[in-house]
Amino acid sequence: MAAGTDAAVPVIGLAHGSRHPDGTRAIEQLMATVARTGGVVAEPAFLDLAEPDLTAVVHRLAAAGHRRAVVVPLLFTAAFHATVDVPDAVRAAAAEVGLELVVTDILGTGSEVEEMVRASADRAGIAGSTSLLLFAVGSSQEPANAAVHALAARLDAGRPGRVLAAFGTADPRPDAVLPLLPEPVAVVPLFLAPGLLLRGVTATATARGWTVAPPLGNLAAPLVLARWAGAASDAAPVGAGR
Repeated sequence: MAAGTDAAVPVIGLAHGSRHPDGTRAIEQLMATVARTGGVVAEPAFLDLAEPDLTAVVHRLAAAGHRRAVVVPLLFTAAFHATVDVPDAVRAAAAEVGLELVVTDILGTGSEVEEMVRASADRAGIAGSTSLLLFAVGSSQEPANAAVHALAARLDAGRPGRVLAAFGTADPRPDAVLPLLPEPVAVVPLFLAPGLLLRGVTATATARGWTVAPPLGNLAAPLVLARWAGAASDAAPVGAGR
């Protein structure tokens, strides 16, 4: 825990949510790891497709006597969910409950996430000479996709095997990128939790005998804690929904 951090301030990991049966469980496990390793109250919440939503979690924290909480958006890119859905959810929860909420930066695609992806590949036993398909959700906002491509380029520069990005909801799709990668190929999802979008690329990889690393999950706990610590140690009053 960082010096000066107020451990009494809870952290809420705000994820998008998924219909995948294991998606909610993975986010719950991530926040349980955050709680255990950080010695902080840590709760999961979801924007859509899963429960509880942010307002329900904030109600629960207020009932437990908390007056302030830190919201960490569990998102990798600054797309619609980060720029619209998260602020809307925070404003609504703060207005209804009256709890002071501090919103941190998203997880992003910076050096911390780069190391998470490398660690995921290592844990899956993927050799450095194996090509990697970095598979992300994708966005209609090109700067968000460009950030993933930039992450793939940094990974590519640091290993002998090639690294290219593909998306589940935007171009380029895996079928367009896989022919550009020398075999063997492994897939590393830029996902925290299992999602329905992973099914297609997983089926392709399995049929070809390629490794698919699991979602990043608990590897994100140190970054969530870092985001929380930076906000929880802020001594200045913070308005709801900042």
